[in-house]
Amino acid sequence: MEQNTAKMPIRCKAAVSKMAGQPLEMEEVEVAPPRAHEVRIRILCTSLCHTDVTFWRMKDLPAMYPSILGHEATGVVESVGDGMVEVAVGDTVVPVFSAQCGDCADCLSDRSNICSRLPIRPGGMPRDGRSRFSFASTGEPIYHFISVSSFSEYTVVDVAHVVKIEPGGIPHEMACLLSCCVSTGVGAAWKVAAVEPGSSVAVFGLGAVGLAVTQGCRMRS
Repeated sequence: MEQNTAKMPIRCKAAVSKMAGQPLEMEEVEVAPPRAHEVRIRILCTSLCHTDVTFWRMKDLPAMYPSILGHEATGVVESVGDGMVEVAVGDTVVPVFSAQCGDCADCLSDRSNICSRLPIRPGGMPRDGRSRFSFASTGEPIYHFISVSSFSEYTVVDVAHVVKIEPGGIPHEMACLLSCCVSTGVGAAWKVAAVEPGSSVAVFGLGAVGLAVTQGCRMRS
């Protein structure tokens, strides 16, 4: 991306959910530049989680329309907002729906991972509640989905929802699973079940989350 676009809106394609249960529609959207403590990410790979399907079917809140779904992804930072020190342009990142401000009591606790400083704000960014997406043709706002919205060629994410990874360390199509299913499954084994070496474990269902639970248990052996 040319440097002179860093503070400008970008037009790109996105799969937009306009009505509950209806097929997503490919639309040209405008993605605003990142504000303070935000990054704009060029999505390299995204995957489909059952949570996306669940919200896609919902007719009422917390689902909102029109919106851009998707929350498992890998991407490259295209531009950054003011006050950004955690990541830089060109970094490979994984966006995550659960914030980690690193300062609040819940983020500092070993017993919680739900940030109390930056709770999810349905439809918008966590700090101001506003959208960074709009239809290119009309300017109508498009709602965000749990702070990620990865079914778009570009997205804007708060830095508290971004994890930097080493470029080339993990294939993009695998790294995107770290956003949700892997962290959910491994977290269930390590944090919820508190599996210890020598434990006997039964895992019901071997989808992406179930396989991650199994891997999390194996890593504890």
